This record gives sequence, structure tokens and C-alpha cells, in this order.
Amino acid sequence: MIDLAHYVQRGDRIVFGQACGEPTTLVEALIEQGAGIGDLSAFIATSFSGLFTPASADSFALSSMGAIGALRSMSKAGRLGIIPAHVSQIGPMIDAGLIGCDVAMVQVSPADAEGNHSFGLIGDHVQAMVAKARVVIAEVNEQVPFTPGETIHASRITHAVQVSRAPVEVAAAAISETDEGIARHAAAWIGDGSVIQTGVGAVPDAILRLLHDRKDLGVHSGMLGDGLVDLVEAGVVTNARKAIDRGVSINGALIGTSRLYRWADRNPAIRMCNTSYTHDAAVLAQLERLVTINSAIEVDLTGQVNAEQTGAAYLGGTGGQVDFVRAGARSPGGCSIIALAATAKGGTISKIVPALSGPVTTARSDVDVIVTEYGAAELKGQTLAERTRRLIAIAHPDFREELDRAAHDIRQRGF
Repeated sequence: MIDLAHYVQRGDRIVFGQACGEPTTLVEALIEQGAGIGDLSAFIATSFSGLFTPASADSFALSSMGAIGALRSMSKAGRLGIIPAHVSQIGPMIDAGLIGCDVAMVQVSPADAEGNHSFGLIGDHVQAMVAKARVVIAEVNEQVPFTPGETIHASRITHAVQVSRAPVEVAAAAISETDEGIARHAAAWIGDGSVIQTGVGAVPDAILRLLHDRKDLGVHSGMLGDGLVDLVEAGVVTNARKAIDRGVSINGALIGTSRLYRWADRNPAIRMCNTSYTHDAAVLAQLERLVTINSAIEVDLTGQVNAEQTGAAYLGGTGGQVDFVRAGARSPGGCSIIALAATAKGGTISKIVPALSGPVTTARSDVDVIVTEYGAAELKGQTLAERTRRLIAIAHPDFREELDRAAHDIRQRGF
């Protein structure tokens, strides 16, 4: 086990590699040794390892861009500082010192013949971390794939910890009938030659399963799961029609299982990039037929989207939603989809609501298409009154009369 006191000073600000690129050995070391160093703080964008809990992470202050993955327990306990930020902003905020990074802790693959380590399962903001940090501690994991894209030379690493352990895996979610219903309506917007951006989870997986009859799909996304492998192996994803990065799937984070990781190892069909490329407006503007798919906790009758908080519970995060919503809605031949189930808590609560119970993640002026299991509501270019009608039509039937009453004032006033 590394003695962090040789490298980490009292009061240091630490940034971890995130998602399945989380350096779990280094996280465990900080949990064990943090109290002895003192006054430490740490930032991790997302975490699926389950290592951060109110009991384990009591020796340092933890912050994140949201309560994503296994961070919900920290949020529920009031032990997670939330920094509202688009994914595209994280790297620049590290660079500007707004998110402090004295120590970067990253997970990397073994080095190649030139001494370059791949960041493996993530691209996102790791280069910004490394560039800013006084100390770079790398967990060199022989089970991490060497993926084309973001690398770090051994000379830039202050200290390397050699390990062999399975990287964090995120198994595919169970797909319900509701998920399948949402997927059917969303998939209708994806035609031959479309470039897709999506996340991971039951609805994205259900959508990808319905695309096996498409031709020459492309990928430009912030994250990808195992479903990508199925589409590539089936010859559906070829990236052959993209105006840029032809023949290559562009991605920021691999979030899945060992099957995905093995497929990505030294595979020229994928390139891991940082967010200055995956989420950049100028890059995305070059993609025609871009279809972006994101999720929500609730949507109000005018099209405002909340993907973060419901009441006192913080459940999600800003993420890359706005970056991709704007890109998809503006792409020639493309669109932006917000997909969500019509109800929650066993059908007792409508997720199409008169007013949001949390913050506005995506403004109604940016929203394009909202999809539930009951259909798709095209909102771009529609009046507020017409939006209420279209959204009520895709709400659960049990709530439509109530929502119609709530929409009365909007229709009378026109706003």
C-alpha cells in the first residue's frame, strides 16, 4: 500500500479519475490514511465503485458534479458537495483553479514501448487534472485496456502503484416494459446514417437493441456501454457517413463490463477523447443527423427539464445534457430527445408536472423532443400553449385531466 503522506500534504485538494476509470486502490488508500494527513478535500465527477460512503469518507470533504451512480448515499447523508456544472466545464474549471487540483489520482494501463500509458476507460477531464496537479499518482492496472486516445507519459507520473485488479464494472440494467415502450418511440428518430449520443442504463440499452436494422450509424458520445459492442459486431455502427472522425466511434467514458473493456483494447474503431472534443459545440456542429438521447427526473408543461433533484433528494446531475441537447436540436437532420417514464413510484406520481420540484437543468428554449412510453412530443418551435397539449398527450392517462386543468392558465394567457 502506498504511503500517501510522502506525496499528499495537509490541505491538499485531490481530483480522482471518474466512473469506471476510478483508481480504486488509491481511493482505498485515501480512505485509510486521509485522517492522518488532515484537512483534505476531493472531487470525483461520478463514482460506481461504492467505496465512498458516509462512514468511509469521513476523513476528507467530497464534492461532485452530481449524485450519480453510487454517490447518492453521500448526497442523502448530506456529505456530498454539489458543484452544478456541465461536463464540458469541468476541465476548464480545473484549469482555472475553480476546482482545486493539487493531487491527481488516476488509473492507467501498462505503458507501451514508448512509455505512454493509456487512460483506458476514461478521457473526459483527466488531461486537465494531470496538467494542473503538483503531484500525479497513477494506479497502473494491468487489467485496464490500452485504448486509442488520451495517454500520459511515464515521465509525468510522480508515483506509480502497480496493481492487477478488475476495473469497476457496471452491469446492464434490467429492461422493463416501460423502458421498451420509451425505446420504441425514441428509436423512430434514429435513421440510417444517424450519429448517436446516449448514456448508459435500461432505456439507452433498450434503444440500442432496436437499431439492428439500421445502416451506417455513427457514434459521438460522452459515455458508452456494452450495447455499443453489439451494434459494431452486427455491422450497424460503422461511422462511415460522419463528416468528421469517419470510421471511428468517439467517446469520453466506457461504462460497462469486461466484455466492453476487452473489445476496446487497442481497437482502432474507438477513440477516447477529453471533453474539449466530445462535448465541444464547434466539434458537434460539424455532425449532421446527430441524435442525442438524455434522461430526466421530470418535465413541466412548458418543456423545462429537471434531471437533478426532486424535493429534498438530489438524485442526478447536470452532466453533459445541455451540451448535447443544444447540439442535437441544431444538427441538420438530427434531433435532441429527452426520454423518461411517464410516472414514478409505482405509477402514483406523474413525471410530466405543472411545475418542477427541483432546478431547471435544461431550459425550455433548448428542448426539442420529449419521449415517454406514451409517445413523442415535438416541442421545438411550438407555443407554450401547444406544448401543454403535446406533453399532456404523452403523460399517463390517469394524470391527463389533472394536468389539463393545470394548463388552463397557460392557454388563457399564452404564457
